[in-house]
Amino acid sequence: MTNRILVTGANGFVGRPLCEFLQGQGFVVRAGVRKVADSTSGLRAQEVVEIGDLGGEPRWDAAVNGMDVIVHLAARVHVMRDKAANPLAEFRRVNLNPTLELARAAVRCNVPRLVFVSSIKVNGEETHSRPFSDLDRPAPMDAYGRSKMEAEQGLTEISRSSGLEVVIVRPPLVYGPHVRGNFVRMLDWLYRGVPLPLAGATNRRSLIGVQNLVSALAAAVVHPKAAHQTFLVCDDEHLSTPELLRRVAAAMSRKARLVPVPARLLQLAASLCGQRETLRRLCGSLVVDSKKIQSMLGWTPSVSVDEQLRATARWYLEQREDLS
Repeated sequence: MTNRILVTGANGFVGRPLCEFLQGQGFVVRAGVRKVADSTSGLRAQEVVEIGDLGGEPRWDAAVNGMDVIVHLAARVHVMRDKAANPLAEFRRVNLNPTLELARAAVRCNVPRLVFVSSIKVNGEETHSRPFSDLDRPAPMDAYGRSKMEAEQGLTEISRSSGLEVVIVRPPLVYGPHVRGNFVRMLDWLYRGVPLPLAGATNRRSLIGVQNLVSALAAAVVHPKAAHQTFLVCDDEHLSTPELLRRVAAAMSRKARLVPVPARLLQLAASLCGQRETLRRLCGSLVVDSKKIQSMLGWTPSVSVDEQLRATARWYLEQREDLS
């Protein structure tokens, strides 16, 4: 019976609620963090173990010894303006090589299963006529997505040669309390009432709230049918950008100020400002098919989009009050 779980990146945005959820389900959780001196107060885990810098020489054997399952969250995440001289080499240094060393340590220590949190960026950046699925040929478009794809491929090879049960989970954009990056930037825009030229966008995008991702990872931890599978996960609604903006604003008791601007004019402006990638993210579609995990593992996204947006808004507003 699965009862001892190592979570790497345990003090991160997804790691903290995952540790809390697993502990609430009765599992013994070992929280893997870079340094114990880092922000670990309030971390819900029976044990905390120091792994070290992923880009250095992480201490995997001591961390994985005695575990039944590993959930590998720790990673160098996607950044919009990467200042690394060689972004692919930097992503490989943190996301690829340490992941494969972790899998080899799991094999040495007889850990039966490793759940790897990858990214929908392995599939690509945009959908057109149909959603992304696990059967698609990988088509990453940036260094981050490529590093995750290469890690998946390496884990599959280790699994074939050793019998390690590898489970791959590819989420799209994750949001919720303590979210960072572009989602916080969007919250700032809406809070300040910035006019946004996005009223005419007719795209559809899949996201996943952190609580739904946590429950999907918990299903991947325990379900026997999850072994050697790749799952795409998302919330139960695919929203256009204008609809997302309106619902986020409503969660903050604000009104989204959306201005209709012709698509060609937006594209021209984005090109002139060097923001074509930002515009694609805002106006392009990225839809995920999560039927496989629902049918195979019986998982469903049990928390509604609006409920998760309200939780995110509450957290955001509390942070603003604390800083004022």
